Amino acid sequence: MTLTAPRLPRLPQAHAALLPALGRRQGNAWLLTGPARLGKRSLASVVAALHNCAAPEEAGPCGECASCRAAALGAHPDVLVLSPRSVTSTGKAARRKIIPIGAVLAARDRDKDYETHVYEFLEVRPTYRRRVVIVDGAEHLNAETANALLKLIEEPPHGALFLLLAEDVRSVIPTLVSRSGRVGVPPVPPGDLARWLALEGQEVEPELLDFAAGRAGLLSDVDAVRAALNEARSLTDAVREGLWAALEAAAALEKTFSPALHPEALRFVWRTEAAAVRAGADQALEALLEVLEAYANPGLSFQVFALALREAFGA
Repeated sequence: MTLTAPRLPRLPQAHAALLPALGRRQGNAWLLTGPARLGKRSLASVVAALHNCAAPEEAGPCGECASCRAAALGAHPDVLVLSPRSVTSTGKAARRKIIPIGAVLAARDRDKDYETHVYEFLEVRPTYRRRVVIVDGAEHLNAETANALLKLIEEPPHGALFLLLAEDVRSVIPTLVSRSGRVGVPPVPPGDLARWLALEGQEVEPELLDFAAGRAGLLSDVDAVRAALNEARSLTDAVREGLWAALEAAAALEKTFSPALHPEALRFVWRTEAAAVRAGADQALEALLEVLEAYANPGLSFQVFALALREAFGA
C-alpha cells in the first residue's frame, strides 16, 4: 500500500489569489469575512503556513520545508486555533456559541475547557518564524474576551499574527475590526470550484456545484455532502409514500443527522416544491431544530417531524 504524504490544503484559485496580500509581514491582524463554510479556515491555515515557511513563494508556502510539513500534519507548534466550544461540560451540544475569557487566560479557565490558552501560547518564542492565532468565529467572542485579545493585537508578543474569521463584519466587536486589515473572501466561481474538485480527485457533479453555491469549505467532505443529499431525498420520497415509510425514514435520519448539513440539504431538495409546501416543510424543520437544541427526546422529535412533513406535503 502506498502512503500519501500529508499536504497543505489546496485552495481554489479565487482564494489562492489572496495569498500575496495576506502573506505580507506588516500588520498584526487580518479579519477574513465571508459566508459559513466558504473555505476561510483552509485559507487561514495556508496563510499561517506561509508566514512560517522557510522558502515562501509568490504563490504561497513551499509545502516542503519542516514548517510546512508540520502545518500539513495539523501539528504546527506556532499555530493555535481558537473556536467556540461545541459541547458542554456534560457532553451535550452547546446551545450558544461563545469563546470565553478562559480561552485567552489559563487562570480564568476554571473548567479546563481549553488545553492551550492564547496569552500563555504567545509568551513562548516561535519555533519557526511567527506565532499565529486563528480565531475561527470572531463573532462569538464575548466583550471580555475581545478586549483581552485587543491588547495582544495592539502589542503582539514576538510579532505574533492574528487571523480572525467571521461570517459578517457587523457581528464583530468594532474595536477588533478597527485594528485589523479586512479581506472579504469571495465565493468560488463554478468553473473554479469544478477545477478544484477535479484536482482533489472528486467527480464533478452539477448538483454538488449547485448545492455548494461557491462555498469550497462545504465540499471539504464531498462524501458527507452526497450522503446528506441522498438522505434528504429518501426522507422526502418516504413522506409521499406513506406514514410507515415516513416514520422509518425519519428514524434512519435521526441516526446520522447533522445540524450543520442536513437542514440545508433538505431545503435544497425541497427547492422545486410549491411555495406552500416549502413553507410548511421549513416550518416543520425549524420546529425540529428548536426542540433538538432544547435536548428533547430525539426519537420522538423525528417522529413528530415526519408527521409534520406529511401534513406539509398534503399527505
